[in-house]
Amino acid sequence: MRPPAVRTALTALSAVTALLALTACAKTGATASAGSGGRITVRIPDPGNSGILAKGKKDGSLARALAKAGAGVSWTGSSGPFAPAAQAMNADRLDVALGSITSGTTALNQQPKFSFFAAGAPENGGEGILVKKDSGIKGIAGLAGRKVAVNQGGTGEYLLLKALSKAGVKPSAVHRVYLRPDQTAGAFASGQVDAWATWSAYSVAALGGGTAEFLADGSAIGSENYTVWAVRDGFADKNPGVVKALYSYLHTQSLAQHDHPEEYVNVFTDAGPTAVTGGARNVQLSLTRTGAPVEPIGAEQTAHFDHVASFFAAQGITKQAARAAGHVIDVEKLR
Repeated sequence: MRPPAVRTALTALSAVTALLALTACAKTGATASAGSGGRITVRIPDPGNSGILAKGKKDGSLARALAKAGAGVSWTGSSGPFAPAAQAMNADRLDVALGSITSGTTALNQQPKFSFFAAGAPENGGEGILVKKDSGIKGIAGLAGRKVAVNQGGTGEYLLLKALSKAGVKPSAVHRVYLRPDQTAGAFASGQVDAWATWSAYSVAALGGGTAEFLADGSAIGSENYTVWAVRDGFADKNPGVVKALYSYLHTQSLAQHDHPEEYVNVFTDAGPTAVTGGARNVQLSLTRTGAPVEPIGAEQTAHFDHVASFFAAQGITKQAARAAGHVIDVEKLR
């Protein structure tokens, strides 16, 4: 039986809204993988203001890399949670997406039409259970009776349940509050929730503000939350050379990002709501310097993926442990 949790009325609506926004924007780009004149078009969510793809969009390096494989890029919608992106790939409205293996595991239980072609080791220093520095919560056991914000079936719920399991705390002792990640900062800041299980895309701002800290980070939790790159199966089957070219670009740029993180933060603007400034920028640069590169997926990574799947099934998050082996592309063998 699923442990009790506090659910918000906005959860289902938010997921639908995110999917509709993504797919609606996709309609404004290429409606098929073949662009004008027969050129291949890769549909990728817009990367925003930071990261490998943002830099590749601004300086044209991604377009040049794909052009060598006879392809171009169409930015469709915006980057965000993997769940709506997976649905968009299943519906042939998106070709490539970035996410985590936790959300990926959940998506694999829903008749997936995508496969993983690259991965990065867990960013343990950027994910974990956030609390206010003055919360008075001592250790994971101190979460008993408290409200903890998580994204349902994704990284947040995974991190919380892993932390509770390691500390020997029953999941039913903690009130899970299901919120979309971009809704949670306000709830956390205002005290509507006592803690927040999240990752670097959202923890950086909280940590950089100086008022929050990790009760336990990914390393202490024992996280196996790999970052994964996914591609629509129909696209990969028809365009293996393009997938390999994209992987090569991501791998090379991830190494450069590690060595020169400042070039990958605030790519388009250093002001406004998308900019990372002040203490948050310092946190982001530190995390990027220690981040793992984008690599092919081998037996070791697949084993970690399966551990996550088994854990989610054992916790009742998914009905079964969806094995990743049938949904992994050996990118080194592509031609």
